Amino acid sequence: MLINLPSETTPCVGRAAELAEVRELLREPGLVTVTGGAGIGKSRLALRGVRGGDWAGFDAVCWADLWPVQNDALLPASIAEALHLSDHTARTLVEALCDWIGNRRVLLVLDSCEHLVTAARSLVADLLTVCPKLTVLITSREALGMTNETVLDIGPLDAATEGVALFEARATAAGRPLRDTTERLLAARLSTHLEGVPLALELAAGLLRHRTLQEACELTEERPEALDRQEQGPNPSRHGALRTAVGWSHELCRPAERLLWARLAVFPGSFDADLAALVCLGGPLTADTLREALTGLVRKSVVVLHDGRYRMLDSVRAYGRMWLRELGEEAAVAARHAAAMLVTSRQAKDGWLTAEQQHWYARMRDLYHDVCLATRHLIDAEDASALELIGNTAFFWVCSGHLHEVAYYAGLALEVAPRDDPRRVRVLWTLGLARILQSDHAAGRMHAEASLREAFAAGDTEGVRQAVYLEGLAALLDGEPITALSRADEALRAAVPPPRDAAPAAASGADAPRPTPTFGLMLCRLVRIFALTGAGRLDQARREAEAQREICVELREYWTRSYLDYQLALIALIEERHRAAADHARDMLDAKQRIGDQFGIAMGLDLLATSWCAQEDPGRAVVAIAASDRFWSAVGLLRRGTPEVLPMCALTRARTRALLGSAEYEDQVRRAQSMAPDSLLHTVLGQQRTR
Repeated sequence: MLINLPSETTPCVGRAAELAEVRELLREPGLVTVTGGAGIGKSRLALRGVRGGDWAGFDAVCWADLWPVQNDALLPASIAEALHLSDHTARTLVEALCDWIGNRRVLLVLDSCEHLVTAARSLVADLLTVCPKLTVLITSREALGMTNETVLDIGPLDAATEGVALFEARATAAGRPLRDTTERLLAARLSTHLEGVPLALELAAGLLRHRTLQEACELTEERPEALDRQEQGPNPSRHGALRTAVGWSHELCRPAERLLWARLAVFPGSFDADLAALVCLGGPLTADTLREALTGLVRKSVVVLHDGRYRMLDSVRAYGRMWLRELGEEAAVAARHAAAMLVTSRQAKDGWLTAEQQHWYARMRDLYHDVCLATRHLIDAEDASALELIGNTAFFWVCSGHLHEVAYYAGLALEVAPRDDPRRVRVLWTLGLARILQSDHAAGRMHAEASLREAFAAGDTEGVRQAVYLEGLAALLDGEPITALSRADEALRAAVPPPRDAAPAAASGADAPRPTPTFGLMLCRLVRIFALTGAGRLDQARREAEAQREICVELREYWTRSYLDYQLALIALIEERHRAAADHARDMLDAKQRIGDQFGIAMGLDLLATSWCAQEDPGRAVVAIAASDRFWSAVGLLRRGTPEVLPMCALTRARTRALLGSAEYEDQVRRAQSMAPDSLLHTVLGQQRTR
């Protein structure tokens, strides 16, 4: 069972009746929408309701945070990520989602949907039409307005009971527990004035780090005039209480804290201190004052700190954006955010072939929503720097399964970029890679040819090598190893003939290969080794793979190393060295886990299952087969690989079934596939020999 839920940073107080109602509604397929004003506790209620429920009959329970999603087009991608679907097909992502869920019993939570209502309405309608066992829970300030939508509108807490209990719990967490009956009466007065709105009460509790409870009560009874600029919601009274709480939190901030609050509102999701500094420094915010201001905002509960990352709640961020506009800094801060993503992407690109590769894969995953926002900003501004940002980021995104997003942004950037911009080479290459990995080899080859043509025109030797890698990859997947080998050898000798219609080169692209490994050289050498194996030249392929692997180990680089282990495992299987094959397959899986490549994990599991089956160990083989099927499903494919691998997989399944018997085989597959993917992979790698 796949369970993907965020952690609860603070306990839920009250709401017993609503929790029971939510859990009961979610037991049946369909759409349930929890509505209510800002700060009323919709997300907390949904999370507590899902966390405390009994979902034993479900195949998956998944949570999609939509508050960082600033673009309707990225809604399907956010849901796919929540479902751990890294689709590698040429279908639309909506089609892939419908196919992945299918007849599975799935509970899908879409949290903070109010800014995506139109897109969500269309997507949820498609999902519910095709997926008969799907239950969708939405939190939003307004309902989707769909037929058969069950709407649960929640109001504030009871001010005299639950409101006081919540305030007391948060005051205790702030290190200022209520001491006596007098303070509890003050808390009741404060809760009544704030109308039991949970976020308002939490912000009030945060004040106790700096103010007495009496002072906090007096502050809640003042409504700063600046709050009147806030937009009115569907319930002006409740929004008034929240605007009061947010407003006096703002009034009590020091000037540096107010400025930082406004600038931090540019972030679509969570952020760390380094990123905050990169974007928000300037003017009165020096390195020291920014650090102090960030600490102050955390202490005032304006910013939430969890596991080393910071975030703002929606209402607090909206208030910050209002003040950013008031300050006239909205455009400048958005530009600084985009520039920060560009700088970070350059660092990631430069760190790919180093010991920092694993760090940069994790970093670029964390910055997914920021890169999306920055890319869109640059494209809308018709700034050709979008080409560089996409080119630097794409390989990390492709390996993390974001193929649809890569193709989407690459296509947009190419439309607005000047035809003579040399950075087009890498984006054309990126688009070609995405298409090949989506099994559209014809489109991939077309983009590879376009990339090669422009690389020659720009005198870009690395671009030429990378384009040849794409051609070689497509040839390998189409069963043409000799073609792939020939092209790889030309690239490694720096003797690639120019395309017939290529423009004259701006500079010579025929320099000798540099002794220091580069991205393009590593890719071409990898294609050569795959091609040697496909051509049956196993001794040569093994020698070159082992030599190249030593370089990767020295560099502490994992992506190339993982595919070298794949080839070494495949060669060992062909040569019937089954224990060696299992060792290399395990090493591949370890590397793929480090960088989060589900596609590569699926490939490695096939070889591991084959090696265990060949050692007549069906107990381990069947679990690896089940895990392989699970991960192939997660990338939207039945199976993928070079032509020599697919017959091995079919034979492995037939032989394992024969060794175990059909009933035992099916039973073990069912039991294995009931586990979450990470747990299943951990089980596979931790298994001991069963015979």
